[in-house]
Amino acid sequence: MRLVLLSLVTGIVLMLIKFIAYFITESNAIFSDAAESIVNIVASGFAYYSIYLSAQPKDENHPYGHGKVEFFSVFVEGGMIFIAGSIILIKSIYSIFSPEPVSNVEEGMYLILVTSLINFGVGFYLMKRGKALRSLTIEADGKHLQVDAYSSIGLIAGLLLMKFTGLAWIDLALSFALGTFILYNGYKLLRKSISGLMDESDAEVVEEVVAILNKKRKPEWIDVHNLRIQRYGQEMHIDCHLTLPNYYDLNQVHDSISDFDSLLNENLNAKTEFFIHPDPCMPECCHYCNVQNCPIRTEPYSKHIDWNIVNVTKNMKHFRAEK
Repeated sequence: MRLVLLSLVTGIVLMLIKFIAYFITESNAIFSDAAESIVNIVASGFAYYSIYLSAQPKDENHPYGHGKVEFFSVFVEGGMIFIAGSIILIKSIYSIFSPEPVSNVEEGMYLILVTSLINFGVGFYLMKRGKALRSLTIEADGKHLQVDAYSSIGLIAGLLLMKFTGLAWIDLALSFALGTFILYNGYKLLRKSISGLMDESDAEVVEEVVAILNKKRKPEWIDVHNLRIQRYGQEMHIDCHLTLPNYYDLNQVHDSISDFDSLLNENLNAKTEFFIHPDPCMPECCHYCNVQNCPIRTEPYSKHIDWNIVNVTKNMKHFRAEK
C-alpha cells in the first residue's frame, strides 16, 4: 500500500507540472501528456483500494481470498488509459480545424524532462517491487509510469524538432502519435486483466513450476499431469494429478504429497495453495518409472521423460501423452 501511495503522490505532483507546461506553451502534445497524468492519479487511487482489499483474509463468501480484485484494478486502469488515448486523438483532430499557436517551447520542454525522469525512476522501482511481490497491480502501475516517461521523452524530441524547424504541424503529429501509443498500452493492460479474470493459463508461471519440479523431482513422483494454476493477487492456487506407486499405503501417499507441496512452496516466490490428486501407477508406466527395487515392475526402466509445459498440463499420464 505504501508503494501505491508513492505512485499516487508522484502522479499528483507531476500532473500539476505538466499542466503548467501546457498553459505556458498551448501545445497539444503537452496537453496529451498532461491528460494521461489524470488517469495515473485515478488509477493509483483505485489501485490503493484494491491492494487493501486483496490483503484481506479469506472468509465464507471468498474462500479463495480477495486477490482477484487486482485483475479488476488493472482492467480499470487499462480502460482509463484507453479512454485518455481516445480523448487525446479527438482533441488532435479538433486542433486540425481550430489550430492554436505554440509558444515558450523551451520552458515547456524543461518541465516535461523533469517529469519524465521522475516517472521513469518511480516506475522502475514499482515494477521491480511488483515482480518481487507478485502484485499485478503494483507492476501495472509501474509499467504505466514508465510508459508515461517514454512518451514524454518522445514528446521532448518532437518539440526540439519543432523548435529548430519552425514546423507547427509537428505538434499535431506528436499528439496523434502519443494518443495512439497510449491507446495501445491501454489495450495491453485490458488484455492482461481479462486473461487473469478468465483464468487464462500463465505460461511463465507454469514453466517456473516445471523447472523447480524437474530440478528436484523424486523417483516416486512417476509423473505429474493435469497441472492447472490460478492467480489470486499475490497468492496462487495449483491443482494437479501426481502418479505414485500403487502399492503405497495412505501414510506414504500423504508424505509424498507433503514433500511435493513443500518443494514448491519453498521455491516459488508466492504463497501457494495445493490440491493434489494422487494417481496409482499402471504397468504402462514402468518404462519411465525410476523407482528402485519396485516389487511390481513388469518391464525395465528404459526412458527418461522430461516434464515440460506440454505433458504436465495434459489430463493424461505420460505414457498416453507419448502416443
